[in-house]
Amino acid sequence: MEEGLTFLEAVKQKFECGEVDIRAYSPLTLAYIGDAVYDLIIRTVVVERANRPANTLHKMVVRYVNAGMQAKMIDSLEEELTEEEKAVYHRGRNAKSYTTAKNASVADYRRATGLEALIGYLYLQGEMDRMLTLIGLAFDKLEMKI
Repeated sequence: MEEGLTFLEAVKQKFECGEVDIRAYSPLTLAYIGDAVYDLIIRTVVVERANRPANTLHKMVVRYVNAGMQAKMIDSLEEELTEEEKAVYHRGRNAKSYTTAKNASVADYRRATGLEALIGYLYLQGEMDRMLTLIGLAFDKLEMKI
């Protein structure tokens, strides 16, 4: 990876991805990438905190990577969001999804999808600092400890 490049920039460069206006992406596309990015962040924190068996790590991660927890997180963050971020969240929350969560209410699942769309949007915009700040703020407000 070329020095000074972000992870996103390195991926785009290596695989010759063109520039795309992410505002044209569907909210479910943003949620799709946001889900993976959020999962990677949580897994990274868990692994960095302790070298444990994979099953134990998985059990730690699923406490934070689920629709119920993500719904609580976005509820705690709504007043902190910019107008643009609120618009992205609302688009994700209101998107017509053809899947549902196994262990969450429809309302929680929709709010979690909105959070994932926001995370995906911030990631694709290269706004890693803002994304990590919001996730950290939600953890602080909910007194969550990984």
